[in-house]
Amino acid sequence: MAESIVNWLMTVFAEHVPAELFVFIISMLPVLELRGGLIAAALLNIPLVEALIICIVGNVIPIPFILLLIRPIFAWLKGTKLFRPTVEKLENRAMGKSDQIRKYEFWGLLIFVGIPLPGTGAWTGALIASMLNISIKRAIPPILLGVCMASMIMTVISYVIPAIIMGF
Repeated sequence: MAESIVNWLMTVFAEHVPAELFVFIISMLPVLELRGGLIAAALLNIPLVEALIICIVGNVIPIPFILLLIRPIFAWLKGTKLFRPTVEKLENRAMGKSDQIRKYEFWGLLIFVGIPLPGTGAWTGALIASMLNISIKRAIPPILLGVCMASMIMTVISYVIPAIIMGF
């Protein structure tokens, strides 16, 4: 799914925006995050080290804001007829994935963010941590380590395996 979204975004925006900025923005977006950023970087032939730096920084920038501001923003949005159903759906979806994080906190958050599967990642991990009232001081380390873990996995998927298949 992430690859098809990245391909669509590339056809729409990539010719108008420098490749590095495009990858940085993708890495900041929910759903795509680092997974989509590294796929896009590989497709745009951005060197691996440069791609990792861009994607990790892009993926990490929103996290403190989510941890600090998402609950007040959600509370405000739930006060409106228009956004209440969407916010409640997001909260329910996030809390539906929170059992392991609630039980194992650090390790649960690390693994949740670090294994790049649909519906996981730094955004959702930060949202769940915030909703579980995990302090920013206790949430940031496992989220950052999870982003690093996801970057290693996605590097293998986006750069190493294609290089092996293509014969270096």
